[in-house]
Amino acid sequence: MPTPQTSTPDRTGLLAALSAYVMWGFLPLYLILVQVVPPTEFVAWRIIFTVPICLLIVMLRRQMPEIRAALTDRRVILTLLGSATLIGVNWFVYVWAIQNGNVYAASLGYYINPLLNVVLGTVFLGEVLTRRQWFAAGLAAAGIALLLGGALTTLWISLTLAGSFATYGLLRKQVAVGALPGLTIESALLLPLALGIAWVFAAGPDGSAVAVSAELTLSIMLGGALTAIPLLLFAIAARRMNYSTLGFIQFLAPTIVFILGLTVFEEELQLVQLACFVMIWSAAAIFVWDIVQRSRIAVKASAAS
Repeated sequence: MPTPQTSTPDRTGLLAALSAYVMWGFLPLYLILVQVVPPTEFVAWRIIFTVPICLLIVMLRRQMPEIRAALTDRRVILTLLGSATLIGVNWFVYVWAIQNGNVYAASLGYYINPLLNVVLGTVFLGEVLTRRQWFAAGLAAAGIALLLGGALTTLWISLTLAGSFATYGLLRKQVAVGALPGLTIESALLLPLALGIAWVFAAGPDGSAVAVSAELTLSIMLGGALTAIPLLLFAIAARRMNYSTLGFIQFLAPTIVFILGLTVFEEELQLVQLACFVMIWSAAAIFVWDIVQRSRIAVKASAAS
């Protein structure tokens, strides 16, 4: 049985989590630049350009020995193969959803995700929530339930995004591999499939997307950095923070996406969606307030001892 964890966040992990979720929140703006690229081909190029960026950072940080050690552990490789598959599915569904105008469905998926993180954290990691945090979880669940009633046709998008990313984070928390080496191995495991997909599109009637123009090629290449950096930050946060707490911080990203859907993508906002938005942010505020209060108590207790 795992040892129960508290909900006081590590400062480095908290900063990494906030940075990752802000970058993910504004990702739809980047996807506008590459909207002419089919989702399958774009995800393939995204993987291809992520690998060299990860390898470069690994060499600069002198972490190659850690990668070699991980490659000799069968359990680690199988776990990272599972997490790589999950993140590949997550990337594809997210890109497809944004390109097809389902911004709210994508946003909903990442609103559901924190609730799954709470369940996974309490069931598999032995994490303990306070009463206020459970109340926040219930309030968020009620808000999401409002949206589920009016989003049945796109519910598969939301559930796939939520389930794949929540499980991805849980698997990454289970393996004794550093954030960057783990991401590098994951990308390398997906690389053969990505190269095959890129070759199929290049041989097709429309040719490769990277051959269309220099501007589009540079935009596609940018996807490597926008993939590696926030995922690296998330992996750092997942290993340093209570997983349930990490889940609630994630409300930041879908809220940004939600606002972009209103302003940039100009999707119609229904009253039930607005009610959900208010309830979820209220839940996040309660959760964060509880964390701050517990942190202050811990600091005072430490100073008094």
